[in-house]
Amino acid sequence: MATIARFSRKVFSGIQPTGVPHLGNYFGAITQWTALQEEVETKCLYSVVDLHSVTVPHYDPKALQEKIEVTTASLLACGVRSDTLFLQSMVPEHGQLCWLFNCISTMNKMYHFPQFKEKSQGMRETPLGLYLYPILQSADVLLYKGTHVPVGQDQLPHIHLINDIAHTFNKRFGKNIFPKCKPILDTKSSRLRDLRYPDKKMSKSADPKGKIDLNESPDNIRSKIKKSMTDCQSEITFEPETRPGVSNLVLIHSLCSGKSTAEIVASAKGIDTGQYKEAVAIAVIERLTPIRARMNELLQNRSYLWQLLKTNSEALRPEAQSTLEEARIAMGMMRSTS
Repeated sequence: MATIARFSRKVFSGIQPTGVPHLGNYFGAITQWTALQEEVETKCLYSVVDLHSVTVPHYDPKALQEKIEVTTASLLACGVRSDTLFLQSMVPEHGQLCWLFNCISTMNKMYHFPQFKEKSQGMRETPLGLYLYPILQSADVLLYKGTHVPVGQDQLPHIHLINDIAHTFNKRFGKNIFPKCKPILDTKSSRLRDLRYPDKKMSKSADPKGKIDLNESPDNIRSKIKKSMTDCQSEITFEPETRPGVSNLVLIHSLCSGKSTAEIVASAKGIDTGQYKEAVAIAVIERLTPIRARMNELLQNRSYLWQLLKTNSEALRPEAQSTLEEARIAMGMMRSTS
Protein backbone atom coordinates (compact mmCIF):
# COMPACT_ATOMS: atom_id res chain seq x y z
CA MET A 1 0.00 0.00 0.00
CA ALA A 2 1.28 3.45 -0.89
CA THR A 3 1.82 5.82 2.02
CA ILE A 4 0.83 9.46 2.30
CA ALA A 5 4.48 10.51 2.55
CA ARG A 6 4.94 9.41 -1.09
CA PHE A 7 2.25 11.86 -2.22
CA SER A 8 1.69 15.59 -1.67
CA ARG A 9 -1.14 16.43 0.75
CA LYS A 10 -4.23 16.55 -1.43
CA VAL A 11 -7.71 17.17 -0.05
CA PHE A 12 -10.80 16.07 -1.95
CA SER A 13 -14.35 16.76 -0.86
CA GLY A 14 -17.70 16.81 -2.61
CA ILE A 15 -21.13 18.25 -1.97
CA GLN A 16 -24.36 17.10 -3.57
CA PRO A 17 -26.29 19.87 -5.34
CA THR A 18 -29.36 19.68 -3.13
CA GLY A 19 -29.96 23.43 -2.99
CA VAL A 20 -28.96 26.09 -0.49
CA PRO A 21 -26.72 24.74 2.32
CA HIS A 22 -27.86 25.21 5.91
CA LEU A 23 -25.94 26.24 9.04
CA GLY A 24 -24.91 22.63 9.74
CA ASN A 25 -23.34 22.35 6.27
CA TYR A 26 -21.71 25.75 6.65
CA PHE A 27 -20.06 25.26 10.04
CA GLY A 28 -19.24 21.63 9.34
CA ALA A 29 -18.02 21.21 5.78
CA ILE A 30 -17.80 24.65 4.18
CA THR A 31 -15.83 26.55 6.84
CA GLN A 32 -13.49 23.56 6.95
CA TRP A 33 -13.03 23.79 3.19
CA THR A 34 -12.17 27.50 3.34
CA ALA A 35 -9.65 26.88 6.14
CA LEU A 36 -7.96 23.98 4.32
CA GLN A 37 -7.57 25.93 1.08
CA GLU A 38 -5.36 28.45 2.91
CA GLU A 39 -2.83 25.82 4.00
CA VAL A 40 0.38 26.25 2.01
CA GLU A 41 1.25 22.56 1.59
CA THR A 42 -2.30 21.50 0.73
CA LYS A 43 -3.97 21.22 -2.67
CA CYS A 44 -7.78 21.28 -2.42
CA LEU A 45 -10.28 19.95 -4.92
CA TYR A 46 -13.95 20.60 -4.17
CA SER A 47 -16.60 19.06 -6.39
CA VAL A 48 -20.30 19.59 -6.93
CA VAL A 49 -21.08 15.88 -7.22
CA ASP A 50 -24.07 15.84 -9.56
CA LEU A 51 -23.57 12.18 -10.60
CA HIS A 52 -24.51 11.23 -7.04
CA SER A 53 -27.70 13.28 -7.27
CA VAL A 54 -29.15 11.15 -10.07
CA THR A 55 -28.93 7.93 -8.03
CA VAL A 56 -32.36 8.59 -6.52
CA PRO A 57 -35.49 7.68 -8.52
CA HIS A 58 -37.70 10.32 -10.13
CA TYR A 59 -35.36 13.28 -9.69
CA ASP A 60 -36.29 16.46 -11.58
CA PRO A 61 -33.71 17.42 -14.28
CA LYS A 62 -34.78 21.10 -14.30
CA ALA A 63 -34.55 21.25 -10.53
CA LEU A 64 -31.09 19.64 -10.63
CA GLN A 65 -29.81 22.35 -12.98
CA GLU A 66 -31.10 25.04 -10.62
CA LYS A 67 -29.57 23.28 -7.61
CA ILE A 68 -26.16 23.04 -9.28
CA GLU A 69 -26.23 26.80 -9.82
CA VAL A 70 -27.43 27.57 -6.29
CA THR A 71 -24.91 25.20 -4.68
CA THR A 72 -22.05 26.71 -6.69
CA ALA A 73 -23.11 30.27 -5.83
CA SER A 74 -23.46 29.32 -2.16
CA LEU A 75 -19.96 27.86 -1.95
CA LEU A 76 -18.39 30.87 -3.65
CA ALA A 77 -20.36 33.26 -1.41
CA CYS A 78 -19.00 31.42 1.64
CA GLY A 79 -15.42 32.00 0.53
CA VAL A 80 -14.55 28.77 -1.29
CA ARG A 81 -11.90 29.75 -3.83
CA SER A 82 -13.19 29.72 -7.39
CA ASP A 83 -10.17 27.78 -8.69
CA THR A 84 -10.86 24.81 -6.38
CA LEU A 85 -14.42 24.15 -7.55
CA PHE A 86 -15.53 21.84 -10.38
CA LEU A 87 -18.51 19.78 -11.58
CA GLN A 88 -18.14 16.01 -11.25
CA SER A 89 -19.99 15.07 -14.46
CA MET A 90 -17.77 17.36 -16.55
CA VAL A 91 -14.85 15.00 -15.82
CA PRO A 92 -15.98 11.69 -17.40
CA GLU A 93 -13.04 9.82 -15.88
CA HIS A 94 -14.97 9.68 -12.59
CA GLY A 95 -17.43 7.21 -14.12
CA GLN A 96 -14.72 5.27 -15.96
CA LEU A 97 -12.60 4.71 -12.85
CA CYS A 98 -15.75 3.80 -10.94
CA TRP A 99 -16.41 0.99 -13.44
CA LEU A 100 -12.89 -0.41 -12.94
CA PHE A 101 -13.45 -0.34 -9.17
CA ASN A 102 -16.86 -2.02 -9.60
CA CYS A 103 -15.04 -4.95 -11.15
CA ILE A 104 -12.86 -5.55 -8.08
CA SER A 105 -15.64 -4.96 -5.50
CA THR A 106 -18.24 -7.39 -4.21
CA MET A 107 -22.02 -7.13 -4.03
CA ASN A 108 -21.99 -8.48 -0.49
CA LYS A 109 -19.85 -5.61 0.78
CA MET A 110 -22.04 -2.99 -0.92
CA TYR A 111 -25.25 -4.54 0.36
CA HIS A 112 -24.07 -4.31 3.95
CA PHE A 113 -22.77 -0.74 3.55
CA PRO A 114 -24.56 1.48 6.12
CA GLN A 115 -25.50 4.23 3.66
CA PHE A 116 -27.14 1.79 1.23
CA LYS A 117 -29.42 0.44 3.94
CA GLU A 118 -30.34 3.95 5.07
CA LYS A 119 -31.01 5.43 1.61
CA SER A 120 -32.87 2.41 0.21
CA GLN A 121 -35.23 2.19 3.17
CA GLY A 122 -38.84 2.33 2.04
CA MET A 123 -38.02 1.94 -1.67
CA ARG A 124 -39.95 -0.74 -3.54
CA GLU A 125 -37.15 -0.98 -6.09
CA THR A 126 -33.62 0.24 -5.46
CA PRO A 127 -31.73 1.97 -8.31
CA LEU A 128 -28.43 0.28 -9.13
CA GLY A 129 -26.73 3.69 -8.95
CA LEU A 130 -27.64 3.95 -5.27
CA TYR A 131 -26.12 0.52 -4.69
CA LEU A 132 -22.84 1.60 -6.32
CA TYR A 133 -22.83 5.10 -4.80
CA PRO A 134 -20.00 4.38 -2.32
CA ILE A 135 -17.76 3.02 -5.09
CA LEU A 136 -18.25 6.21 -7.10
CA GLN A 137 -17.29 8.15 -3.98
CA SER A 138 -14.08 6.14 -3.80
CA ALA A 139 -13.38 6.86 -7.47
CA ASP A 140 -13.97 10.57 -6.86
CA VAL A 141 -11.16 10.66 -4.31
CA LEU A 142 -8.70 8.21 -5.86
CA LEU A 143 -8.96 9.68 -9.38
CA TYR A 144 -6.89 12.59 -8.05
CA LYS A 145 -4.92 10.42 -5.62
CA GLY A 146 -6.52 12.25 -2.71
CA THR A 147 -4.76 11.75 0.61
CA HIS A 148 -7.21 13.49 2.94
CA VAL A 149 -11.01 13.80 3.02
CA PRO A 150 -13.00 15.99 5.44
CA VAL A 151 -15.74 13.82 6.96
CA GLY A 152 -18.07 13.51 9.92
CA GLN A 153 -17.88 10.60 12.32
CA ASP A 154 -20.78 8.88 10.55
CA GLN A 155 -18.89 8.93 7.23
CA LEU A 156 -15.83 7.01 8.41
CA PRO A 157 -17.07 3.82 6.66
CA HIS A 158 -16.52 5.67 3.36
CA ILE A 159 -12.86 6.24 4.23
CA HIS A 160 -12.49 2.55 5.11
CA LEU A 161 -13.97 1.62 1.72
CA ILE A 162 -11.68 4.03 -0.17
CA ASN A 163 -8.66 2.47 1.49
CA ASP A 164 -9.96 -1.06 0.96
CA ILE A 165 -10.42 -0.44 -2.77
CA ALA A 166 -6.98 1.24 -3.06
CA HIS A 167 -5.33 -1.66 -1.22
CA THR A 168 -7.17 -4.32 -3.25
CA PHE A 169 -6.27 -2.66 -6.56
CA ASN A 170 -2.61 -2.10 -5.68
CA LYS A 171 -2.17 -5.63 -4.37
CA ARG A 172 -4.07 -7.42 -7.13
CA PHE A 173 -2.30 -5.67 -10.00
CA GLY A 174 1.10 -5.27 -8.35
CA LYS A 175 1.20 -1.52 -8.80
CA ASN A 176 1.56 1.22 -6.19
CA ILE A 177 -0.92 3.57 -7.85
CA PHE A 178 -3.38 4.67 -5.18
CA PRO A 179 -2.41 6.21 -1.81
CA LYS A 180 -3.92 5.56 1.58
CA CYS A 181 -6.50 8.18 2.50
CA LYS A 182 -6.89 9.78 5.92
CA PRO A 183 -10.02 11.42 7.34
CA ILE A 184 -10.05 15.02 8.51
CA LEU A 185 -12.70 14.67 11.17
CA ASP A 186 -15.41 17.30 11.44
CA THR A 187 -16.61 17.76 15.01
CA LYS A 188 -18.92 20.74 14.49
CA SER A 189 -21.62 19.85 11.97
CA SER A 190 -22.42 16.59 13.75
CA ARG A 191 -23.14 18.64 16.89
CA LEU A 192 -25.54 21.16 15.31
CA ARG A 193 -29.06 19.96 16.01
CA ASP A 194 -32.51 20.44 14.48
CA LEU A 195 -34.18 23.55 15.91
CA ARG A 196 -37.50 21.78 16.43
CA TYR A 197 -36.19 18.32 17.32
CA PRO A 198 -32.81 18.83 19.05
CA ASP A 199 -32.37 15.09 19.49
CA LYS A 200 -31.76 14.95 15.73
CA LYS A 201 -29.02 16.37 13.51
CA MET A 202 -29.81 19.49 11.47
CA SER A 203 -30.60 18.12 8.02
CA LYS A 204 -31.70 19.22 4.56
CA SER A 205 -34.31 16.48 4.39
CA ALA A 206 -35.99 17.29 7.71
CA ASP A 207 -38.74 19.81 8.51
CA PRO A 208 -37.68 23.20 7.01
CA LYS A 209 -38.61 24.85 10.32
CA GLY A 210 -35.77 22.93 11.98
CA LYS A 211 -32.94 24.32 9.85
CA ILE A 212 -31.61 27.73 8.86
CA ASP A 213 -30.52 28.03 5.24
CA LEU A 214 -27.71 30.40 4.29
CA ASN A 215 -30.08 32.61 2.29
CA GLU A 216 -32.74 32.95 5.00
CA SER A 217 -34.19 36.44 5.46
CA PRO A 218 -33.69 38.13 8.85
CA ASP A 219 -37.42 37.74 9.57
CA ASN A 220 -37.27 33.99 8.89
CA ILE A 221 -34.18 33.59 11.05
CA ARG A 222 -35.86 35.39 13.96
CA SER A 223 -39.04 33.35 13.57
CA LYS A 224 -37.27 29.98 13.45
CA ILE A 225 -35.05 30.71 16.44
CA LYS A 226 -37.96 32.16 18.42
CA LYS A 227 -39.94 28.94 17.84
CA SER A 228 -36.99 26.63 18.49
CA MET A 229 -37.44 23.93 21.13
CA THR A 230 -35.81 24.55 24.50
CA ASP A 231 -37.08 23.45 27.94
CA CYS A 232 -38.81 24.73 31.08
CA GLN A 233 -35.61 26.14 32.64
CA SER A 234 -35.00 29.83 31.97
CA GLU A 235 -31.25 29.84 32.76
CA ILE A 236 -28.82 29.63 29.83
CA THR A 237 -26.36 26.73 30.19
CA PHE A 238 -24.38 24.52 27.86
CA GLU A 239 -25.28 20.92 28.70
CA PRO A 240 -25.83 19.07 25.40
CA GLU A 241 -26.77 15.76 27.02
CA THR A 242 -29.42 17.06 29.43
CA ARG A 243 -30.46 20.32 27.73
CA PRO A 244 -30.05 19.71 23.99
CA GLY A 245 -32.35 22.54 22.82
CA VAL A 246 -30.79 25.49 24.65
CA SER A 247 -27.31 24.00 24.21
CA ASN A 248 -27.89 23.92 20.45
CA LEU A 249 -28.67 27.65 20.51
CA VAL A 250 -25.53 28.32 22.55
CA LEU A 251 -23.47 26.36 20.01
CA ILE A 252 -25.02 28.24 17.08
CA HIS A 253 -24.35 31.54 18.88
CA SER A 254 -20.77 30.47 19.57
CA LEU A 255 -20.07 29.48 15.97
CA CYS A 256 -21.63 32.63 14.52
CA SER A 257 -19.86 35.00 16.92
CA GLY A 258 -16.51 33.25 17.20
CA LYS A 259 -16.78 33.16 21.00
CA SER A 260 -16.45 30.02 23.11
CA THR A 261 -19.55 28.38 24.58
CA ALA A 262 -18.27 29.35 28.06
CA GLU A 263 -18.08 33.02 27.03
CA ILE A 264 -21.58 32.83 25.56
CA VAL A 265 -23.03 31.33 28.73
CA ALA A 266 -21.29 33.94 30.89
CA SER A 267 -22.61 36.80 28.74
CA ALA A 268 -26.16 35.39 28.93
CA LYS A 269 -26.24 35.33 32.73
CA GLY A 270 -29.40 36.90 34.11
CA ILE A 271 -31.53 36.67 30.95
CA ASP A 272 -34.16 34.06 30.14
CA THR A 273 -34.43 31.88 27.04
CA GLY A 274 -36.89 34.24 25.34
CA GLN A 275 -34.46 37.16 25.58
CA TYR A 276 -31.53 34.93 24.71
CA LYS A 277 -33.16 33.74 21.48
CA GLU A 278 -33.12 37.33 20.21
CA ALA A 279 -29.36 37.52 20.88
CA VAL A 280 -28.83 34.29 18.94
CA ALA A 281 -30.94 35.58 16.04
CA ILE A 282 -28.88 38.79 15.85
CA ALA A 283 -25.61 36.79 15.73
CA VAL A 284 -26.93 34.52 12.96
CA ILE A 285 -28.27 37.46 10.92
CA GLU A 286 -24.93 39.28 11.18
CA ARG A 287 -23.06 36.18 10.02
CA LEU A 288 -25.36 35.32 7.10
CA THR A 289 -26.21 38.78 5.70
CA PRO A 290 -23.03 39.19 3.58
CA ILE A 291 -23.24 35.56 2.41
CA ARG A 292 -26.85 35.99 1.30
CA ALA A 293 -26.02 39.25 -0.52
CA ARG A 294 -23.07 37.69 -2.37
CA MET A 295 -25.10 34.60 -3.26
CA ASN A 296 -27.87 36.71 -4.78
CA GLU A 297 -25.29 38.71 -6.72
CA LEU A 298 -23.70 35.56 -8.17
CA LEU A 299 -27.07 34.13 -9.18
CA GLN A 300 -27.68 37.18 -11.36
CA ASN A 301 -25.05 35.80 -13.75
CA ARG A 302 -25.62 32.06 -14.01
CA SER A 303 -23.65 31.70 -17.23
CA TYR A 304 -20.56 32.76 -15.23
CA LEU A 305 -21.16 29.91 -12.78
CA TRP A 306 -21.37 27.32 -15.58
CA GLN A 307 -18.30 28.72 -17.33
CA LEU A 308 -16.31 28.59 -14.07
CA LEU A 309 -17.28 24.95 -13.53
CA LYS A 310 -16.46 24.09 -17.14
CA THR A 311 -13.05 25.82 -17.09
CA ASN A 312 -11.98 24.19 -13.82
CA SER A 313 -13.28 20.75 -14.83
CA GLU A 314 -11.41 20.88 -18.14
CA ALA A 315 -8.24 21.91 -16.31
CA LEU A 316 -8.47 18.73 -14.21
CA ARG A 317 -8.92 16.37 -17.15
CA PRO A 318 -5.17 15.76 -17.78
CA GLU A 319 -4.63 14.70 -14.15
CA ALA A 320 -7.72 12.48 -14.23
CA GLN A 321 -6.71 10.95 -17.57
CA SER A 322 -3.21 10.22 -16.25
CA THR A 323 -4.57 8.28 -13.24
CA LEU A 324 -7.05 6.39 -15.39
CA GLU A 325 -4.29 5.49 -17.84
CA GLU A 326 -2.15 4.12 -14.98
CA ALA A 327 -5.09 1.99 -13.82
CA ARG A 328 -5.82 0.72 -17.34
CA ILE A 329 -2.17 -0.21 -17.92
CA ALA A 330 -2.11 -2.08 -14.60
CA MET A 331 -5.25 -3.99 -15.61
CA GLY A 332 -3.84 -4.90 -19.02
CA MET A 333 -6.16 -2.67 -21.05
CA MET A 334 -3.38 -0.73 -22.75
CA ARG A 335 0.37 -0.87 -23.25
CA SER A 336 2.67 1.44 -21.32
CA THR A 337 4.41 4.01 -23.51
CA SER A 338 7.24 4.64 -21.02
